Amino acid sequence: MPARAWRRLPPEVGPSRPASRRAAWEPRGRPRRRVGRLLRRGSGDAKTRLPDVPGSLSPFPLSLSPLRARGRVPPLPRAHHPGHSVCSAPPLTEAEAEGQNPEEKQAGERELTGTCCPTGIHRAGLAGAGSRPGHRVGMMEAVSPRKPTEPRVSQLSIHVVTWNVASAAPPLDLSDLLQLNNQSVNLDMYIIGLQEMNSGIMSFLSDTAFEDPWSSFFMDVLSPLSFIKVSSVRMQGLLLLVFAKLQHLPFIQILSTKSTPTGLFGYWGNKGGVDICLKLYGYYVSIINCHLPPHMDNNDQRLEHFDRILEMQNFEGHDIPNILDHDLILWFGDMNFRIEDFGLHFVRESIKYRYYSDLWEKDQLSIAKRHDPLLRQFQEGPLLFPPTYKFDKNSDNYDTSEKKRKPAWTDRILWRLKQQPQASSHTPRLPAPHFALSLRSYVSHMMYSISDHKPVTSTFDLELKPLVSAPLITLMPEGLWTMENNMLISYSLTPEFLRSAWDWIGLYKVGLRHINDYVSYVWVRDNQVSFSDQLNQVYIDISDMPETEDQFLLCYYSNNLHSVVGISKPFKIQPRSFLGEDLLDEAQPQF
Repeated sequence: MPARAWRRLPPEVGPSRPASRRAAWEPRGRPRRRVGRLLRRGSGDAKTRLPDVPGSLSPFPLSLSPLRARGRVPPLPRAHHPGHSVCSAPPLTEAEAEGQNPEEKQAGERELTGTCCPTGIHRAGLAGAGSRPGHRVGMMEAVSPRKPTEPRVSQLSIHVVTWNVASAAPPLDLSDLLQLNNQSVNLDMYIIGLQEMNSGIMSFLSDTAFEDPWSSFFMDVLSPLSFIKVSSVRMQGLLLLVFAKLQHLPFIQILSTKSTPTGLFGYWGNKGGVDICLKLYGYYVSIINCHLPPHMDNNDQRLEHFDRILEMQNFEGHDIPNILDHDLILWFGDMNFRIEDFGLHFVRESIKYRYYSDLWEKDQLSIAKRHDPLLRQFQEGPLLFPPTYKFDKNSDNYDTSEKKRKPAWTDRILWRLKQQPQASSHTPRLPAPHFALSLRSYVSHMMYSISDHKPVTSTFDLELKPLVSAPLITLMPEGLWTMENNMLISYSLTPEFLRSAWDWIGLYKVGLRHINDYVSYVWVRDNQVSFSDQLNQVYIDISDMPETEDQFLLCYYSNNLHSVVGISKPFKIQPRSFLGEDLLDEAQPQF
């Protein structure tokens, strides 16, 4: 077999990169006025599509803002929901089941699997514990095709971090920020948003060629805990990272990453938002990290930028619903909302004696939520921690400079669940998918002093009934693998999976940091040995690999979905002398 096929680099990852998307600092035109006030006076019919009109910051008349109009009328649900059966076909009779050949029977068992997920997505399995011994990653457990069952309600624990790092480098220890010392917290995902990263010319060029220091730090800390960097997006000083445990990777599809600059009339990315849109076990989730304009008098501008970022989350050319139809929106960042009216002395005294409730009524974000119908749909935990801005660097003292800025809760974490339609006599309410988010903690971390902001974190418990309960690809390493032979890989795919000639299978050491960390890989079409509707086989040459005692695993990367869609269970590759030693052992006399 020719060796040239697998020596090429994957198109979407590794040293070769995909074509660049639209520049993050593309001109956006002039800023617009607050649209919420106009809508409270009434507006006409609004289109749900957001056309991109050059030369105008708002792509539609102010009174016809589709997001504001949609904020008043709850969106309709998607057509399918987890209440439907895993398979809509009628169950087989006993005679039909007996008449099936083994391959058809195996395919039927895979299709009707619902009681057990191959990666253990039960409540205990999703939390990282409770998996059954010997439960193979990527192998499906057969159930009777006559009794298809719905996926069980499962739970994911998600930890969200927001921090304005003020161009500082990562500190030596972030265990408290990441809840690494809390034994009672068993997390499944980390979502980390940073603002004001060092975006100088030299630093930006270095971060473009290599990983930025913060991303490298988080990957070094989280990869030993089986967390993989799923996706990231950066716009100048804004960085958004998503990490997930290895077993969840086949059920996370990255749909879109986007940057929305709002600084300098939409021309500059020092302010704005970055977004990652993904499907999590079949549910649409949007994650937004933002940095809004500062200063007490710019509250209207902050609200306009909030609208602008939300309105730009349109997905033209993709089969993705409007962002307000997504099941969950997580929105966080340095929002820069301030405390009005009260003087500096009163605010500091209230903080000193922890009379936070006296300050809540004058918090600009709380005031805006009381008056704005769309912003009211976003929820936030109670502000039971001190204001996180502004501190002297390397100190726990609020601003002692000549400006003596008033403390404020500038760093916030919000969320919004999809609104369900109201029931009426003419249109009975459809069964809602089981998708619920509960807040476990909402705290600041005052021990970190590298910045003039303190970081804020939230831990959520997400209960869901998976809409996808089996991976699209099932990977099966074949036979005994040694350093002297080509590796044979078998894989099967579900009928709905659309393959691409650019799909590839990577060989990884257990403990990988992200999808670029492959040891070797193979294009599924180039090194194909055999294929059928049920089973495909490819080989990968590992004869040049150094001998190691590490464990390995395989990941199938889909070019169409830009995601990992199948993972094998861990295995070992035996050294070159393994077979020879076995033969010598067998030749020795037995006593």
